Amino acid sequence: MTTTNDTARGIDPRSPRFGAAITTVLLAATIVLTLVPATWPVGIVLLAVIVVLFAIGGIAGIRRHPYGVLFRRFVRPRLGPPAELEAPEPPTFAQRVGLVITALALVLALVGVPYAAPIGAAIALVAAFLNAVFDVCIGCLMYVWLVRAGVFRARRTTA
Repeated sequence: MTTTNDTARGIDPRSPRFGAAITTVLLAATIVLTLVPATWPVGIVLLAVIVVLFAIGGIAGIRRHPYGVLFRRFVRPRLGPPAELEAPEPPTFAQRVGLVITALALVLALVGVPYAAPIGAAIALVAAFLNAVFDVCIGCLMYVWLVRAGVFRARRTTA
């Protein structure tokens, strides 16, 4: 998405894709669980866990996300170096977008809005799937568009 030459700040772009793959599986399970009345409570708990994970990535930053820790510890040592590094701001913003969508779905489901949980999970699932499989990060694209529109300021890095 947004590359950087700053090795101290840059992240391996494969890390957010790894996290998106895990999120895709969790969101798919959430959809199935929340569509079956007998497993709805389990699905809601799983959705709450996903909300917490998005909150960690969106508030603490993508580097502190548990999936990033797993990637750096277990996956990254088995891979070659990345061709380029990615700025952490776009994937962190994408985590915030995921947080808003899943938290809204969770709250609406808890107050009794029918199908709020599976619909919210499905929306997040589409974004996670696109990132995991096709390397298309919708939240990252939104971030770049908002920077270009002047809503956010891009961080300046030294080359």
